[in-house]
Amino acid sequence: MPWSLKTKYWLEYALLRALVGFVRLFPLDTAANLSARLTQLLARGSRRHKNALANLKIAFPEMAEEEREAIVMEMWDNIGRVIVETMQMDRILADPDRIEVENLPMVMRYKGKMGAVIAATMHFGNWELAVWPLTLAGSPTAAVYRLINNPYVDAYMQETRKTLYPGGLFGKAGFKGRATGFETARMLGRLLRHRGRNDTASLGFVADVYDRNGVTVPFFGQDVKFTPFPCLLARRLNARMWIGRCQRLGKQSRFRINAVEVKIPKTENEEEDIRAIAASVYGQFEQWIRENPGQFMWSNKRFV
Repeated sequence: MPWSLKTKYWLEYALLRALVGFVRLFPLDTAANLSARLTQLLARGSRRHKNALANLKIAFPEMAEEEREAIVMEMWDNIGRVIVETMQMDRILADPDRIEVENLPMVMRYKGKMGAVIAATMHFGNWELAVWPLTLAGSPTAAVYRLINNPYVDAYMQETRKTLYPGGLFGKAGFKGRATGFETARMLGRLLRHRGRNDTASLGFVADVYDRNGVTVPFFGQDVKFTPFPCLLARRLNARMWIGRCQRLGKQSRFRINAVEVKIPKTENEEEDIRAIAASVYGQFEQWIRENPGQFMWSNKRFV
């Protein structure tokens, strides 16, 4: 690594640690309230704000402009809180009053006998917490995430999430490293097959990602292409598939998580099976989003 790039990375890392240290001087809800207001102020009128409004117009064509604007401002409020919560994840997990798992008894019935699990969620509420029920059930949950270019920041973010993801964090461009996507897929498959024989093993995805080469399914009245990878893994590995939502309760860092199991068909037509699984997943996502659209990240690419 060139010294100039290494110095840049170290400076970015030092600034991040200083920011985290500053944020942690405040009570969690105080810091989250301030971050929410600042994010709303900075984001209003931005390109991503306009993207969110355009997506909402497609999803809710009957909705008044003022209502769509209010939903986008609620989205920025939620994202501002997530930014601070990312820096204080340990405090959230250490406080049992902050996380309510709606159907924990059902999940806990599988403790020690769940086998391999593919878990999927969407950018809703605080999406990182959506895997928490599986971790509570004793599964060494791992997650696939987008690698951070700065390796020092990337290592720090992984270290601070050991409690939430005891199975580790694996970058989309690598597996504890920076290999190709194909190598990542093979290694993740081996991970689940190996752990699933004698232990529970979960692999989590944030799956509401538009993929121009993905599987086409209905979503808010449109034909949308989503990544098929979680559905494909579940079918090929004979794994269970759970999808979850982490809903914010009010304007604070308190959450309700609920999870449902998705049936995995296995016919002679793998392509149609994957499409059917994806339709179930994104159909449930749409239902959850309609219940509380202000907690969904509308600013990402959603429709063509």
